[in-house]
Amino acid sequence: MNILITGGAGFIGSHLADKLLSRGNKVSIIDNLSTGKYSNIIHLIHQQNFNYTIDSILNRELMQKLIKEADQIYHLAAAVGVKYIIDNPLLSLRTNIVGTENVLEFANKYKKKVLIASTSEIYGKNDSIPFKEEDDRLLGSTHISRWSYSSAKAIDEFLALAYYREKKLPVVIVRCFNTVGPRQTGQYGMVVPKFVKNALLNHPLEVYGDGKQTRCFCDVDDVTDGMIKLMETKKAEGEIFNIGNDKSIAIEELAKLIKKKTNSRSKIDYVDYEDAYEAGFEDMRHRQPDLSKIGKFINYKPKYDLDHILDRIIGYFEE
Repeated sequence: MNILITGGAGFIGSHLADKLLSRGNKVSIIDNLSTGKYSNIIHLIHQQNFNYTIDSILNRELMQKLIKEADQIYHLAAAVGVKYIIDNPLLSLRTNIVGTENVLEFANKYKKKVLIASTSEIYGKNDSIPFKEEDDRLLGSTHISRWSYSSAKAIDEFLALAYYREKKLPVVIVRCFNTVGPRQTGQYGMVVPKFVKNALLNHPLEVYGDGKQTRCFCDVDDVTDGMIKLMETKKAEGEIFNIGNDKSIAIEELAKLIKKKTNSRSKIDYVDYEDAYEAGFEDMRHRQPDLSKIGKFINYKPKYDLDHILDRIIGYFEE
């Protein structure tokens, strides 16, 4: 099978490419390297069944060509990371909305199955934990830049479902919850690689707010396995799925755990959100997925716990 991965030089995309190639598929990726890295795919470039294009999903002529040649598309390309979204608001909106519309338009033209990677940011400030796919969304003011990402990804979901309902385009939507693993960078605000790198260097670990906010971290291997199974499942078409791990940890406890695992002398510093990001910044207190739906559809259950995940990431950074 010929498979196209948008954002394929990114953290999740590169792991997905590894897995799909190992199953005997031909894999093409497109990435503009805004948040992806060439180093993530350098081990693949000489493989016969791998092709890469360094360009933007906003390039319509190129996207039409790549999608026409593919059998399936995993659409992972997006402007991601809280810091990146705040620093690049206009480009982020265009990438996340116009880019997705390009993918869906050409996928529909050639009737190619698409997986749309969405986000747990969809739920906004909703405090009904754990989040179920049909839950209401609660967002802050449009003056707060971080909510533009949630809104853009919601438009992506609406577009995908409209193409499914009106054009019968086979689409699957997955909402990722804090996927982590080797190759992830902390450059754009991702907390685990940022903590691990700083802990190994004995630099301060900056915890935003009071550190009592909780998150659930899932290994990239579990996430990519789930994505592939959903794409192989006919009854998943036209559906939305949470994907991740449902075991929570407070961010200050995460910092302490990483300090212990790395034998670090790092201090833990508490930083106001507004000092870290922008005036009026708002965060979600808790973010935990309900995994019952994806469990029913593909018997999904994460294999890796946080101890395993952190050991793997620490080993990656030590190398």
